[in-house]
Amino acid sequence: MNNNFPILVVEDNPVSRKLLQKTLTKAGYEVVAAKDGREALRLFGNRFFPIVLTDWMMPEMSGPELCRTLRARSGNGYVFMILLTAKDSKDDIVEGLEAGADDYLTKPFNRAELMARLKTGTRILELERSLKKANDEIRTLSIRDPLSGCYNRGCLTERLPQEIKRARRYGRDLAVVLCDIDHFKKVNDTYGHQVGDAVLKACAKILMDSVRNGVDWVSRYGGEEFLAVLPETSLEGALLVAERLRASVAGTTIMETPDGGLHVTASFGVTGFSSATPESRVSPDSVIKMADDKLYQAKREGRNTVRGLPL
Repeated sequence: MNNNFPILVVEDNPVSRKLLQKTLTKAGYEVVAAKDGREALRLFGNRFFPIVLTDWMMPEMSGPELCRTLRARSGNGYVFMILLTAKDSKDDIVEGLEAGADDYLTKPFNRAELMARLKTGTRILELERSLKKANDEIRTLSIRDPLSGCYNRGCLTERLPQEIKRARRYGRDLAVVLCDIDHFKKVNDTYGHQVGDAVLKACAKILMDSVRNGVDWVSRYGGEEFLAVLPETSLEGALLVAERLRASVAGTTIMETPDGGLHVTASFGVTGFSSATPESRVSPDSVIKMADDKLYQAKREGRNTVRGLPL
């Protein structure tokens, strides 16, 4: 049996509570006990329990009430709930199940039956866990560029307006850095597309590793272009970031070739806005256009350089 799922036991009778704890601990489960529904809610507020084993008749809050409350508030995953009860009429069973319980066990409980019910719960939780993992993988594939690993153009189109709206609402700075690998076509023509792909991966990694984790984010804008979005960053700060990125790209040996170490450079266009920037000048299109204009200025003025201008 997979006992990786901790159990919250809720039982007001101390003898029954100790017996359940001992039985489940001996079976290999991690067990936390509560003497009533109120304490169970407090414990659940501090930690998620995927399995809850609760008595029906308790002071202040009954087992069905606890089931209803947990079912309404749980957002961290599915909770498999078993009601322990001396009630065994069909109406009582239906009431418990309608309250949100998944299963029930009549008192005094039989150890083998309890283990069998928990095994059923574990199978359901394992299935839920595998489905969640699959959904997370599907979501990652839908928003990530498969080659570079950074966000894709579709994610950029959805997320940039949200970042701009948030910055405007709270009066924050926001900057973007548009990066283009210099002479990338020459790399492909000279060494082939596999080496070109390696260059894209290496540059994307440099960009992602060089910005603030969980705050800034990088997307592949197209071809050999990448856009870094820097929330709560002034234009001056973004120019420093871009210069650091430029130096990192230029100083990295991508791979060894028959001609020696392969190095590339990149050009950067930077723009941003502050709370003082007029509303009429701020939009996703205007932000990207200004960064693009500055990028092409950097290209015209020799490449491997940074140019920037506020909106």
